[in-house]
Amino acid sequence: MNHPISIFILDVSNSSSAEMGEELTDYLDELVNWINVWMKEFGHCKVKHRAGDEIIFAGYGYSTAYIIAFFISRVWKYSDHTPYFGLSFGDSDKELEEVDIEKWIHPLIKQARYANDLLKQEQDRPLFKFELDQFYQNISHFPYNQFRNEFEVLINSLLRLQMTMLKEQTPIQEQVFTYYLILQQQKAAAKLLGKTAPTISSHYKKGKSEEIIKVFTELVTILDSLQEKSYIDKPKKANSESLIESVRNHLKINHMKQ
Repeated sequence: MNHPISIFILDVSNSSSAEMGEELTDYLDELVNWINVWMKEFGHCKVKHRAGDEIIFAGYGYSTAYIIAFFISRVWKYSDHTPYFGLSFGDSDKELEEVDIEKWIHPLIKQARYANDLLKQEQDRPLFKFELDQFYQNISHFPYNQFRNEFEVLINSLLRLQMTMLKEQTPIQEQVFTYYLILQQQKAAAKLLGKTAPTISSHYKKGKSEEIIKVFTELVTILDSLQEKSYIDKPKKANSESLIESVRNHLKINHMKQ
């Protein structure tokens, strides 16, 4: 029996600086705890901080790893040490409860690792990169199997566009976007930031926040749709909305205090 899963490998830019090593290590441990809380009501996951500056994550659902990675990238504390994520999704013949994530040998992990290594080599490094078929040539459940390469190009192009818009945001536009992403209300963001609603609205529009969120939601919708189409005989309905809500609820309590 196959199970839909997704994986990311998070690495940190410029993490070798001696003065930041211990602080980044503690922060990555904190993120692992956060992820476990986010996933508690959603479904079993495997997440591990390893190799000093790396987190590996595997969860049920094609869109799950991207959702978690996107929110991490938005609340990340260290602007000089940004994270980047190699991602993959597909099917596993084992339940995650059965595997040791540090020892598990699976093509999807190799794909996420390969995507992460490609990002590491880029000077103008994107935040996210999916790898779909470098090590996984026989994906029996993947719809439109012959178009995997084209799909990979399209999804990564959308992610580059999203990153470009994020990088063009000013600090206040970025803050407004993050607060709105979590709170879903411009008035609530205005209150927390001590600014008027029209000011928040202006920063929201100039920072292309609506377009960035649209890329996020459409990618999640596409990944959920691919999952559902992959399991027509035995439907495995995506539950991404409940995961996003779980992340938001936790961040409202924790990130909004910072």
